[in-house]
Amino acid sequence: MKGIESLQMAIDFIESRLMEPVTVEQIAKQAKMSPFHFQRTFAVMTGVTVGEYIRRRRLTLAAYELLRANIKIVDLAAKYGYDSPEAFAKAFRRQHGLPPSEAKARGTLVAYNRLTIQVNVGGTEPLNVRMVEREAFQAVGIWRKISLENGASEERIPALWDEVNASGLCDRLFQLNNGKLTGVLGIGITDPERDAGLMMDYWVAAEYVGPPPEDLKRIEVPSFRWAVFGVTGPLPYAFRRTWKQIYGEWFPSVGYTQAGPVELEFYPDHHPAAPDHYAEIWIPVM
Repeated sequence: MKGIESLQMAIDFIESRLMEPVTVEQIAKQAKMSPFHFQRTFAVMTGVTVGEYIRRRRLTLAAYELLRANIKIVDLAAKYGYDSPEAFAKAFRRQHGLPPSEAKARGTLVAYNRLTIQVNVGGTEPLNVRMVEREAFQAVGIWRKISLENGASEERIPALWDEVNASGLCDRLFQLNNGKLTGVLGIGITDPERDAGLMMDYWVAAEYVGPPPEDLKRIEVPSFRWAVFGVTGPLPYAFRRTWKQIYGEWFPSVGYTQAGPVELEFYPDHHPAAPDHYAEIWIPVM
């Protein structure tokens, strides 16, 4: 319940400042979360990113004002935070399906209402979780810096996996893997001090003991107590379902909080589309 209440406080904060510039750091502070953890929780629980929610709500209010008031497009664009009428018109058309002038003439709009987080009955679907104490370990692979704003990670991370699969690196990582986690890892790490939690270093790697190959980078995964969640089913659907259970049911009902800005995806085999595919989500907790 505490997590749900914190998220609602953040949404209320957004709504009270829709006409003002507001940062993810400011919003996350209302929920008493780091920007990274807040953005992940918000996206999992609502189905949209923080930036997308703000954009949708501003364009909804702008459309209502356009319909009921005699206001110029240039003034409306400035009021709702757009640098130019052209940028406003482009965003308006993307959401409402037609340009502002036509929307005003037709009286037509696509409205996104204020979000209210409600507690639903959950927990009937079992969540496979175990607690693991794990010492620090080394992994080798490649990494990319990924923006966490405006849903960019939803495109960039799958694109990186496509790259490593097409290049044969994924097969090579399976062969190099000689650690306890026998498979390939997706490792996401943020640095709140460096990037305000708005960027992620995302790795595709494998646990590896020994000097790293010259063409691969090395990462040290710190020692943590991990909550390990089993994910069964075809990807990406099974992952999305499990993330929603973790943030919507598990964290609100247990005494754990996230212990660090790192998360692991563990893939023990090559067949992510199989109906019985098994993978794991590792989250450090305390």
